[in-house]
Amino acid sequence: MTLLSLGVVFVFAAVLLLGGALFAPRNATVPLDRRRPVQNQPDSPLTRFAGSAVQLVDRLFAKRQVRLFNREAIENAGLRLSQADFLVLVLAGSFVGALTGFVISGPLLAIFLILVAPLAGHLVLGFLGGKRRSLFDQQLGDTLQLLSGGLRAGHSILRAIDAAATESLSPTSEEMRRVVTETSLGRDLLASLNDTAKRMQNEDFVWIAQAIQINREVGGNLAEVLDQVSETIRERSEIKGHIKSLAAEGKFSAYILMAMPIGIVAVLMVVNPGYMNVMFTHALGWGMIVASAVLMTIGGLWMRKIIDLKF
Repeated sequence: MTLLSLGVVFVFAAVLLLGGALFAPRNATVPLDRRRPVQNQPDSPLTRFAGSAVQLVDRLFAKRQVRLFNREAIENAGLRLSQADFLVLVLAGSFVGALTGFVISGPLLAIFLILVAPLAGHLVLGFLGGKRRSLFDQQLGDTLQLLSGGLRAGHSILRAIDAAATESLSPTSEEMRRVVTETSLGRDLLASLNDTAKRMQNEDFVWIAQAIQINREVGGNLAEVLDQVSETIRERSEIKGHIKSLAAEGKFSAYILMAMPIGIVAVLMVVNPGYMNVMFTHALGWGMIVASAVLMTIGGLWMRKIIDLKF
């Protein structure tokens, strides 16, 4: 009897639900909040302040034609920022560094950190640009395979470059897409390829541009030419890897020799804090510190020249 009662209840509930669905009014109105268009959330005060600061810096430096950071360096670093945006970030870093230095040590350290901030910005741009160029060089073999495959499929060189831009990873995709865009706007293909090679500082890509230009002037099977260039580039990359592995020991020795004096001084200051005070309180000590810094810089540049092999 219990199961029968439960079955009757379930059937009755199903009939009610079905009836409500069938006889519900068809012109039911949608709630007002769902019919309103989507509204973007208002910007926060910090966002508005940052935008105003960027506009102020842009107008200030545009009138005086001052460029502290090169626009090409920012683009080569892969940052989607304008010069004013990056300068505002550097100014914010300078302010934070100055405030931290003033709280920790006083105005001297604060002024030092303010002066270091622009140098740190240039170093960051250089590091990101070098990393991006290294990735482009590593992806160049795959890019050539995509270009030769597109040419064998019957596409034109511009269509093959467009396909390579779609299939490749960053930064190759960004550079190939830029070549396609510039060519679509009427610029010569060889000029766009040469600019890409100049931005990426890649000699192998110069060979690719020259091979494409020679093929456009003379004719022939460009896919086979690109395959031969790809094989040459792969052999060069293999030799470059061997050279890096052979020079790794020299680089490691140079790092140890450069870090050893600083490490010894740091250990002495921790073990016996008063032992090194005379170096910072006497004029002769400051002279020895300056002379040591100059000699270490010369030695570092000398060792870098020795282990930086060109081929």
